[in-house]
Amino acid sequence: MPDLLWDEVRNFFNPDLMGALPDVCVPDASVAGWEAVFDLIRSSEWTWEYSQSGVAGPLPSAAEVLSRPADADTADLRVWPVPDVLAIFRPMSADEIDFDVDLHELQGQAGVDTLCDFLRAIGRRLGKPVVMTGEGDYGNPVLGFDPTADRVVLLADPQLIELVGVPAGLIGSDE
Repeated sequence: MPDLLWDEVRNFFNPDLMGALPDVCVPDASVAGWEAVFDLIRSSEWTWEYSQSGVAGPLPSAAEVLSRPADADTADLRVWPVPDVLAIFRPMSADEIDFDVDLHELQGQAGVDTLCDFLRAIGRRLGKPVVMTGEGDYGNPVLGFDPTADRVVLLADPQLIELVGVPAGLIGSDE
């Protein structure tokens, strides 16, 4: 049985409600956590490409990537867990593993299952939660991998977004 059902979570996959590029993160991370994700990516069947300053190259160690000077050009790690679905990691801080996904690529039950499989793989490797928030809506997760349940779970009510038409994080806020 799938972790989440499209008919129940379609609002969390609606680019008009959530933003096209929701934020996904593993909070309270470390260099070792980043290295575990790099190892997962290297050992998986996923297609990936690492680049720095737009120049593709081999994936260095997490310690090397994270020890770049603050003014260094951006490093991107693009991962395709399945064809036509892209996750972009931007290793800037050891404290948080963060990446973007494009909701346009994650439509229907197949898209939900792909995202759940990806979050589950990362969360299991790290033994930590992996949460998704609306684009720019940090601190208000809507769904995520729960290591205790060993599955992706809802962290907010997707029907509230539909009812009020605002991002989940703004529901009940002073804005």
